[in-house]
Amino acid sequence: MTVETESSNVDDSNQEAEPVQLLDDEANKNLPVKKKTSCCTGLKAFLAALSFSYLSKTLSGTIMKSSITQIERRFDLTSSTVGFIDGSFEIGNLLVIAFVSYFGAKLHRPKVIAVGCFTMALGSLLTAMPHFFMGYYKYETTSHTASSANLTSSINPCSQHQDVNETLLEVSQSGCEKEPSSYMWIYILLGNMLRGIGETPITPLGISYLDDFAKEEDVPVYVACLHTIAMLGPMFGFLLGSLCAKLYVDIGFVDLGNITITPQDSRWVGAWWLGFLIGGVTSFLAAIPFCFLPKSLKKPEEDNDKTSYGLLENMRKKLTPAQSKPRKWSVIPKDFYTSLKKVLSNRMYFTFLCCSLLQFNGFIGFLTYKPKYMEQQYGQSTSKSNFLIGLTTLPPVGIGIFLGGLIMKKYKMGIIGATKFAFIMSFLAYVTTLLHFFVGCENHVVAGMTVSYEGKPIPYHENAIFSECNSDCKCASNVWDPVCGDNGLTYVSACLAGCTTSVGHGKSTVFHNCSCLAVSSSWTGNNSVTLGQCPKSEDCSMKFIYYTVIQVISGFCYALGGTPAYLIMFRCVQPELKSLAVGLYTLIMRVLAGIPAPVYFGALIDKTCLKWGSTSCGQQGACRLYDSNAYRYVYLGLSAVLRGPSYLIGIFFYILIKKDFQNKKSKPIVNGGREDAPINKEDNCKIKQHLPGSSDVENESCI
Repeated sequence: MTVETESSNVDDSNQEAEPVQLLDDEANKNLPVKKKTSCCTGLKAFLAALSFSYLSKTLSGTIMKSSITQIERRFDLTSSTVGFIDGSFEIGNLLVIAFVSYFGAKLHRPKVIAVGCFTMALGSLLTAMPHFFMGYYKYETTSHTASSANLTSSINPCSQHQDVNETLLEVSQSGCEKEPSSYMWIYILLGNMLRGIGETPITPLGISYLDDFAKEEDVPVYVACLHTIAMLGPMFGFLLGSLCAKLYVDIGFVDLGNITITPQDSRWVGAWWLGFLIGGVTSFLAAIPFCFLPKSLKKPEEDNDKTSYGLLENMRKKLTPAQSKPRKWSVIPKDFYTSLKKVLSNRMYFTFLCCSLLQFNGFIGFLTYKPKYMEQQYGQSTSKSNFLIGLTTLPPVGIGIFLGGLIMKKYKMGIIGATKFAFIMSFLAYVTTLLHFFVGCENHVVAGMTVSYEGKPIPYHENAIFSECNSDCKCASNVWDPVCGDNGLTYVSACLAGCTTSVGHGKSTVFHNCSCLAVSSSWTGNNSVTLGQCPKSEDCSMKFIYYTVIQVISGFCYALGGTPAYLIMFRCVQPELKSLAVGLYTLIMRVLAGIPAPVYFGALIDKTCLKWGSTSCGQQGACRLYDSNAYRYVYLGLSAVLRGPSYLIGIFFYILIKKDFQNKKSKPIVNGGREDAPINKEDNCKIKQHLPGSSDVENESCI
């Protein structure tokens, strides 16, 4: 009502401004309460759709993470190769992220996001396709011939190898060239890359859309809600991955009674393809709401910030003929270069970028191989590892992200307070993570690999799988078909354990008269072995509980400062450059962290392998046994070394923030005492008017 009165007074006093006042009256008609309600409804609809898209993209990404071990075993890949497959998602982002972030903001953002979700769905479905074109999974075992021939219940593993081993090798080599699974993993790589292309517009365009049409004080809560709901994706993804890992890869097509391996076995492959089908359907459903959302919304007006003068200035801008003309395409590259130069020349943004880069390198490698670490270090199955990650690690992270947003709003944190809070929480999480070094387990006790046949430890990589106790058997050295002896030792195969007879069928097969068990010191029990590796000690189970508690605490602390840290990037750049800043940030994280981190983490993990599997062609397959101690120091140490220097850069970043926003530009009266007053929209406009190269469109966005 105050605005209408002021507009009337101007109309009485100045007749020359009549066209402007008419437009001003028209503008005031667009500000009733009913209009605000519809705008809020549109914003809430967009927030709901964006939240579901976040859920779908994190669900699909987590399904890939939880299936890494399964894919590695199914396609007989090394950890570095499967890490490259995982990094292909980032390659897809790399191809389009810069263009989507900059040009997408000028298009219909909800529809661009819809196209991205459809593309994600297509990529997920393509990833699952190799399963339907490959033959049945054939894991390496010494009992294929015996089970297929339906021999008597008594089998001599020792004589079996002596007579049949060479024949099996000839048959496998003759058919290995016709095996289609050798390069099928390329389809997974392409599907993951396509999923990365589809995911590209969701974050930069979605966040910038919210930031443009929501109140500034509500943005932290909206972002916190987004990230909290997005955390449900990894939780459901790991739980779904756990369920799929329990199901045999060819379930419904093979007789499970003839399968001699269990989910605890390093050769077990679950139904990895099922999760990608579910993720594809979810992404398809997430695309539908964006097709019906408007290109723009009206930002809720704030009475304290809007005056009649501001409205008049806005109308005058709209009356200028320069703004009514469409921009020429020849101007766009120059405008893009100018905007890019502004972002990269921002010292605070560049320092924040370097700090985040080191953090992301450590995190991406850590998260990619976390299920595998739990399997190898603590003897957990793939299914249980995924289940525990989804149930114990991710909920505290989601709660931490949401609480971080609420704390930021309640205490009205400016950019200085947010930086201090995020740094403290991240450093506390880092120190807590270092405790993982003290809760590791010892190696699997494998005769000839980690201990001698007498049960004594042997030096690293000094394998001696042949001994006098199995010298008469002529066993295959490249086969991994472990058996657990009654003496607590694991043997590479029943043949290498010196067993001469067996009873039972499938998983219940028991081998007797194993001569190598008698060699073990202080053993006087039965000389029998069962299929599978021996479980780790009770002490290891207790250490696994400690590991889980440390993960919960460190994850919660880091997530608590996650929302403030994320919003720092928005607040240290100019408003019209927010979309480009997020896109550039994401691009650099993909190129220098997302793509290389899984590869070099995987390559170092491969160095700790003690026993490689073999393919049907006799070539090297996936790793079956790792040195637990070496794996722990490589996996945890590399992450710690990468993250450590980032905190030194973080201190320098805090000094820059404090210097630029507190000492030079602090305006407590204008901004209610907040230390980041100059990064409000109006103050940014004042700063920007003095910058060369600022276009008219950029200046108008500040009015």
